[in-house]
Amino acid sequence: MVKQATLQLNKIPTLEDAKFALDNRDVQNQVIASAKRDEFEEAFDATKVDVPTCICLNLENLKCFETVERQYEHWGVIFHNSLAIQPSNPAFPTHSGLTVLMASPKNGFLEATFLHPVNWVSVFVTSSQRLVLSAYDRDRQVLAQTILPSANLANSDSVLPPNSLLSITAKNIHCVTFCAFDGQFTLDNFRFCI
Repeated sequence: MVKQATLQLNKIPTLEDAKFALDNRDVQNQVIASAKRDEFEEAFDATKVDVPTCICLNLENLKCFETVERQYEHWGVIFHNSLAIQPSNPAFPTHSGLTVLMASPKNGFLEATFLHPVNWVSVFVTSSQRLVLSAYDRDRQVLAQTILPSANLANSDSVLPPNSLLSITAKNIHCVTFCAFDGQFTLDNFRFCI
């Protein structure tokens, strides 16, 4: 049985009522994860701190048009078909900072594989059309899905604002995919919790 959560058209989760959609998780052990290896070693010394429960990827260390694959492997996630961009199109504003992830070279599909299973993933999404976020187990069986029901480009007549928050919760998530069926989309503030 597939668990499904659909983003409601009449109410977008906000920071205040969703607490970043953490499902009331304790984010005191959150780490802002850099793509730079030396910052990983400095921030994550197991002898000094508890193991973080949530990780938020800092995309600002990535170069514009850099293919993103193993830059965050030391934090436990590998991307497939992903490119770092600093959007020049005002229809795709960033949520924070200048850099976001975009599906490339194949439009409309991006995948993140976790080296160790996670239980929660969230991201701010701006898409040119309906987008499906799916979570999979080790055997590539669907665990859960959540949907951005329509486009949410800035300066459009969409009822959804750009950078709508999508999150997904399931036990033992090994992989998530973002699919907009050949559409364009950007991802910002990619977070996951162990």
